Amino acid sequence: MNATAARNALYALVKSAQEEGLTTRIHKRQDHALLAPLDRLPAARSLEALPSHSLSAAQKEFGELVSKAAQGHPQVLRRGTTPVAVLLPVDGSLAVPSSDMAAHPGAASAGAAVNSQTTPESVSVRAPRRLASLGDAIGSVLTSGPVGGPTFGLPGLDAATGGLQPGRLTLVAAAPNVGGSLLGLAAARQTALVDNRTVLYAASGPNRDDIFRRIISAETGGAYPRLKQGRLTEHEQQVAQQLVQAGDLLLIDDGSDLTAEDIAETAPHMEGLTLVVVDRLQTAHSPRLPLSGDRLPGASQVLAGLARTLHVPVLAVVDSDDPTLLGLLDADVLVTLTATPDPAKVQVTVTERDFGTIGSAYLKPDLLHARFADAPQNIADAAEQELAEAALPYTSGAEQGVPASLTHTLAALRTAVADGDHEALAELRPALVQETAAVSLPDTASGRRLAAAVEAFSARRPSGDASAAPVFTKDREFTPEYRERHAEIVDEVRAASPEVPSADEDDDQTWVQPGDEEEPKGTVFPALNILKDAMGRSTYHPIPVIRKDDRNGEPWTIFREVMDGEPRWVHPDITTEKTRAGKRDRLVVPEEFGPGRLCTIDRNGSYPSACSAVPLAPNKLLHTGPLEEVGKDRAGAFLITVPAWNHRNMPHPLGRLAERTDDQGRVWVTTPHVRQLQKLIKNGFITEPLIVYDSFTGKANESLFKPFYEKARQARAELVQAGGEPYTEYKRRLSIALRLLWPKGEKVNSPFWRPDWRMALVAEASVRHWSVAHRAVQAGHTLIALRNVDEAVFFTPDGQAPGTYKVGTGFGEVKVKTAAAESDG
Repeated sequence: MNATAARNALYALVKSAQEEGLTTRIHKRQDHALLAPLDRLPAARSLEALPSHSLSAAQKEFGELVSKAAQGHPQVLRRGTTPVAVLLPVDGSLAVPSSDMAAHPGAASAGAAVNSQTTPESVSVRAPRRLASLGDAIGSVLTSGPVGGPTFGLPGLDAATGGLQPGRLTLVAAAPNVGGSLLGLAAARQTALVDNRTVLYAASGPNRDDIFRRIISAETGGAYPRLKQGRLTEHEQQVAQQLVQAGDLLLIDDGSDLTAEDIAETAPHMEGLTLVVVDRLQTAHSPRLPLSGDRLPGASQVLAGLARTLHVPVLAVVDSDDPTLLGLLDADVLVTLTATPDPAKVQVTVTERDFGTIGSAYLKPDLLHARFADAPQNIADAAEQELAEAALPYTSGAEQGVPASLTHTLAALRTAVADGDHEALAELRPALVQETAAVSLPDTASGRRLAAAVEAFSARRPSGDASAAPVFTKDREFTPEYRERHAEIVDEVRAASPEVPSADEDDDQTWVQPGDEEEPKGTVFPALNILKDAMGRSTYHPIPVIRKDDRNGEPWTIFREVMDGEPRWVHPDITTEKTRAGKRDRLVVPEEFGPGRLCTIDRNGSYPSACSAVPLAPNKLLHTGPLEEVGKDRAGAFLITVPAWNHRNMPHPLGRLAERTDDQGRVWVTTPHVRQLQKLIKNGFITEPLIVYDSFTGKANESLFKPFYEKARQARAELVQAGGEPYTEYKRRLSIALRLLWPKGEKVNSPFWRPDWRMALVAEASVRHWSVAHRAVQAGHTLIALRNVDEAVFFTPDGQAPGTYKVGTGFGEVKVKTAAAESDG
């Protein structure tokens, strides 16, 4: 490569050097250098011996580094503090201190860049085997990030298998007529036609014409038997033409005499090979097919060796699910398809060598069209499924307008539908009827869909059931009689449910409606005007509104309500018991915890308290890409790997955000969570380094909202004792102002539109909530549950709050509720 192209591809080239031992020759005018693995020059593993550069710094000065290396001065490239590759001269003349070369005698014979000076060309010297220390392996795992291997393109199956991993042989085992070959074809189609990566399709059973027809059938939905007759519709012919170019990535070897050795000989010569599919290993002996009968165990060993040698996944289909036969084959992962009594479902079981069963899924066979689809795994009927989907805008936080208790119930229903939990669905049905009877849903598209879903869901209940359907008027409102009767029931349920937290400004569920941005004259707390005034007085000249034309692009499309990082955690040793519908599950403490009482802590003003020092970027966010480190001068959004959290007595510091990663284990977070992880790494609670793969940042400021915090704190101190309507209005105006940082809906004319500010504020509240609980656990207290940004449950001898909390009515202080603990003894 020339230096410019290599600079742009530096991260990929370094990864290839690390993982595959590949060397790249780079030229800049007359200067030539090699970007090589570290084993070409062992001295490069010591940062003290040679000049070293972080990858981000190396990209900026790459041309100069190539010139230095070409002149005999090796340059070490590192990720963080870990060396990952080295730039060497092509001719092998090295300006390395002699003492270092003496300390590393292998440096003179470790690779081609050095051998050229010490080994005559006429002498054939076998290169030593590449050895990796445990430190090398750990560094590679920690710095290279998750591996994104090929997939089947079937989300349920991909989740169960974790995808097709490089270096491993995966067997798809299925009896004839179940469709095992179609999974091999699915992986090939996804990899070549969707992901645009090279596939070797070794066809020992079907020929190339069969494979083509199956692909056309799967891609177009055309009937495979008709295609076998050579009859293609005009649409199918068009699709076939469109696949010609992409089809160059799917290379087929359909020789009848195909052997495993042939496949292993062909694969290394295919540039950019990403996946090998072998279709199929036939259990019945056939003299025409080498991949059959008693030759299968030897063939599987060859294929497993191919996977490890080339470090690519090899997927082979075997036409049997006989455990005895499968036990003779050298599979790393076994995917077994089993027919079920339901012809619309095939069960898939995934087992891994040394670990046993690691996952399962259901697929929907569509053999007429040569393909599989994910099969629904829930038991919800159409009404339940529609209600679950209609509830999503409210349970995700994208829409507001329903009470917190109903939001929680809808979220529980969505979970029960997804899990197929019969018992939970039965308990939730009456609760949903009761709760929806007591509220008027928003007059929006989402609200009307939810109302219709509730009506259909309720109407399907048996007429004799105690939670029979409400009577709707023409405008979809419940009749006054029904509303009154069920409002009484709801009040009784809530009164008997101390587990449900009381409403405070931290509930933050106030519905922001058009017109709320205009604060009434004489209001006890004009929160929005105070917030606007703080922006206007700031010397940082903040940009409170991002132009509408810019909102549909990055970074603004990155921000989601799920970036809050709020925990929903219960201690793994604690069991929960379902209570009456409408109540939170009861926490049951094991006997071995000893005597004690449950202490529920409710933090006051978590959101306005977070305004005191939330790190924000007052101006626009700029694309700053991968970062070696995140300094306190930067704020914004960061794409990071979710670190492992091995402390079972505390939830993950990223809360629910840790469960919302992409297929590479990465997630976008805001500045408060980045700073939290940095602190935990520094203090030894997290052992993995913080890796930032991408970022959008601006200059950080922590005082932008501080004037708002000061006035909100002062007003609370004056109003909290008085209570009543003035205090209620104070909480409402406070919540509206903070929600208007990121308004939802075109009809709300907010003076703000900064989703990064809103999500950083909520994340800051979550971080503070988690941190004070962590300090209590470090002091020896037992945390039972941690929820939202304000509720923690401890198990203490006397039911009193841990000393890390301050009881009171001010911001950041807590209210305490003590209850006798349920015991499983």
